[in-house]
Amino acid sequence: MAKTPDNFKQMSEEMQHIMDHAKALVDATSGEVDERIKSARAALKERLDSAKRESSALEDRLLDQVKVADEFIHIKPYYAIGGTFVAGLFLGWFMSRK
Repeated sequence: MAKTPDNFKQMSEEMQHIMDHAKALVDATSGEVDERIKSARAALKERLDSAKRESSALEDRLLDQVKVADEFIHIKPYYAIGGTFVAGLFLGWFMSRK
């Protein structure tokens, strides 16, 4: 489980970089007078704001679910081990079929 926060952090940082580049593009085209550029800029800014809100909400939900799963595994470790074992058996059986 030590890798999950690192991977999540990397993905979160990458999404933040993409959003920063898109914001820089919006800011760079602010002086343009062409109507198509203005409408594209407005649409990109709207999508960027929406993506930020959705990313924040998704991050919060994901972290809540990870905490719930971690608590469940600590409370009932044998259920988690048994479930993983059964899932492994089914996966092995499924993959070994011709």
